[in-house]
Amino acid sequence: MDSKAIYERLNKVFRDVFDDDDITVNANTTANDIEDWDSLEHITLMAAVQKEFKVKFSMGEIASMKNVGEMVQIIEKRAK
Repeated sequence: MDSKAIYERLNKVFRDVFDDDDITVNANTTANDIEDWDSLEHITLMAAVQKEFKVKFSMGEIASMKNVGEMVQIIEKRAK
């Protein structure tokens, strides 16, 4: 799966989780860029991303992700 396809699917997940059709994520997107992205929504988001891509992030990976680009790199390595 290429990164373009991953970003398209991630945009859908982010829009669903944050209930905002205007969200468009890129490699540099962080929690600071999305108004409702707090620690509780982060858990919901991670669960939704894992379900969408059928991947499992470790707690260390979740804690260390600095931006959406790092999330995409992990998904690229694991997604089928």
